[in-house]
Amino acid sequence: MFAQQTKAQTKAAVVPLYPESDGKPMAETDIHRRLLTNLVFTLETHFQSEPDVYASGNLLVYYVEGNPAKCFAPDVFVVRGVPKGERRIYKLWEEGVAPQIIIELTSRKTWKEDLQTKWRLYEELGVQEYFIFDPEYDYLDDPLVGYRLENGKYVELEIKDGRVKSEALGLELVDTGETLRLFDPTSSQLLPTPQEAQERVSELEATLARYREQFGELPK
Repeated sequence: MFAQQTKAQTKAAVVPLYPESDGKPMAETDIHRRLLTNLVFTLETHFQSEPDVYASGNLLVYYVEGNPAKCFAPDVFVVRGVPKGERRIYKLWEEGVAPQIIIELTSRKTWKEDLQTKWRLYEELGVQEYFIFDPEYDYLDDPLVGYRLENGKYVELEIKDGRVKSEALGLELVDTGETLRLFDPTSSQLLPTPQEAQERVSELEATLARYREQFGELPK
């Protein structure tokens, strides 16, 4: 007599058609991981009030229904026209929209793929803007390169003084000589990293504490 399978056992025995991991590490180095995390945080924070802008990174994107081998995991990407929300994977045929912008943080292992294989794939999929940045300043002739679709083909963008405008984001990508930052032309300020955001919160809390100590609670 066979023992009845539990729901957990049944679930564990089923291999998902579209895996949530490709078995590769999130980033090749601490530099890449830190920058990836900072960029995703910055973009999520910047677009937090826009319900139809989704920013993510290192998430598997599947682009051919029924063929799980057809996938990629961009370091950073943004999609306009889809609702926010937690996703385990991104299926193009369900979402109906390809990322408008992808940023790859190139490395010793990925620079050739970033410049060739992914370049062709993103062009074919209609990714409007594709940027590649070398956080180690070791593998690209120019640390920051960018492309924009024109008539279905990528055209290289001019990087002037380490800066380039992303029309898809409404922001500038800035190579500071040490890392990649995002700049808001509207406020004329760099968008804060997680550490900078926390420092600003701490400064505001300290200012509020001094006010309360001197004047009491804020008027309602």
